[in-house]
Amino acid sequence: MTRTVAVTTLGCKVNQYESSALATLFRERGYKVVDFNEPADIYIINTCTVTHLGDRKSRQLIRRAARRNPRARLVVTGCYAQISPEEVLSIPGVDLVVGTRDKFRIVDLVEELLEGERQPGAVVRDVFQDVDFEDPPVPALPSRVRAFLKIQEGCNNYCAYCIIPYARGPLRSRDPEKVLAEARELVAGGFKELVLTGIHTGAYGQDKPGSLDLAGLMEQLALIPGLLRLRLSSVEPMDITDKLVDVMATSPNICRHLHIPLQSGDDTVLARMRRHYTTGWFRELVQKVRERLPGVAITTDIIVGFPGETDSQFENTFNFVREMAFARLHVFKYSPRRGTAAASFPDQVSAPVKEARSRRLIALGEELACSFAASHIGREVKVLVEEELPGMQGFYTGLTDNYLRVSFPSREDVVGQLVTVKVAEARGPDLKGWII
Repeated sequence: MTRTVAVTTLGCKVNQYESSALATLFRERGYKVVDFNEPADIYIINTCTVTHLGDRKSRQLIRRAARRNPRARLVVTGCYAQISPEEVLSIPGVDLVVGTRDKFRIVDLVEELLEGERQPGAVVRDVFQDVDFEDPPVPALPSRVRAFLKIQEGCNNYCAYCIIPYARGPLRSRDPEKVLAEARELVAGGFKELVLTGIHTGAYGQDKPGSLDLAGLMEQLALIPGLLRLRLSSVEPMDITDKLVDVMATSPNICRHLHIPLQSGDDTVLARMRRHYTTGWFRELVQKVRERLPGVAITTDIIVGFPGETDSQFENTFNFVREMAFARLHVFKYSPRRGTAAASFPDQVSAPVKEARSRRLIALGEELACSFAASHIGREVKVLVEEELPGMQGFYTGLTDNYLRVSFPSREDVVGQLVTVKVAEARGPDLKGWII
């Protein structure tokens, strides 16, 4: 009888990519992959530990799987598993905890468990020993339009609030030949857009002197025949070089979208966070990018309630975010992570204050997103069509290169095509129009 396995994911695009790769590994070994909401013989939970909320959601998913099939084997991997293996193993029902260094050995580990060759427990290695980029299998993805492509692992920044370097280890870049080979394979398989992902994507190549940097890699990827779009997932401010902006400006299939984490709009808070730039420098960077890439969508992350953040410092952030007119805003309430520098900082901000600041910034983010979308009314935009809207026959949806969601009617099936749409209206941060 064929064994069934269900995989679910919390957290970032890297986790999403890796979960797809894990599902592929199980399929290749004869397992049937089912939806996580269905009964399964084995449940794989790929966890996140960026915040306390990520930890809590991970625990909730583990308990939900245990209730769904008490006889199932529960396997937990990802960053939460790496950082807190004993805590995860103490959750009733968990059989195996697999750290970030061993996740692509997961099928072997599970089968050893099933055959009685391995006792329940944790397989977690030091992320700082014997490190190299571990090539994942090319994931089998449900969509045939957009695919993630992991090019890099780890981070050397050690921002004061961030646990991820301890969960993922130091910077490692994937060999450019392997990146290009997987990209060609994905395009040959029908994918039209590739999204480059990593833990510190902008640092690609910095650990390989003489190798391609991110700009050089993107320049080569953009030349792959049949690739309609190449998108960056997130780039640290210090990694946005003139060369990178020039490559984006001169390659017509590279998306005009940069997600640049700001984290705070106050210089004192930025310094305590160990972010190596000022708001003045960031402002100049954004101005330069917008001049070189007209119509670019610049999105960002903000942390509220960092230890010691005063009311006036939060107001500086609020005002700076409004001034920058970001196209989209992701707001996070600061969450102390054991082992990071900021966890021991004095003047921790209370939960109610963090909640109030978060709500204000989220409201501002919604206002800015709606304004950015509305600025496109009456324009013609290129849309890479992802799907027919569920329950709305003849209506399709997709993204512009600058990350706007557009819906429109069409008499023909246009999924996977790059079409021109005349924008008629904005509904919140999304657009509606007519195909031309």
